[in-house]
Amino acid sequence: MVLLGDYANNYTSGVAKTEFIAFRVAPELKRELQRIADDEQRALSQVCEMFLYEGVEGSKKDGPKFMQRLVAKQKARGKDA
Repeated sequence: MVLLGDYANNYTSGVAKTEFIAFRVAPELKRELQRIADDEQRALSQVCEMFLYEGVEGSKKDGPKFMQRLVAKQKARGKDA
């Protein structure tokens, strides 16, 4: 079941990738990201990169309110990091 289709290709093709980011995540988050990647027949790194792009675009569009909403959601889930 491929849902992202050409939308994903806008983020992941034709761009020279020369930078590396590494960070730790909760095991449950990694499992969910991997499940999405498997469902979409994409690499985990592609899915993560798409989510990061969307976050950056949301932040550009909404400014500090974007991050405030994310923090509020995280606190509501009881996972205040």
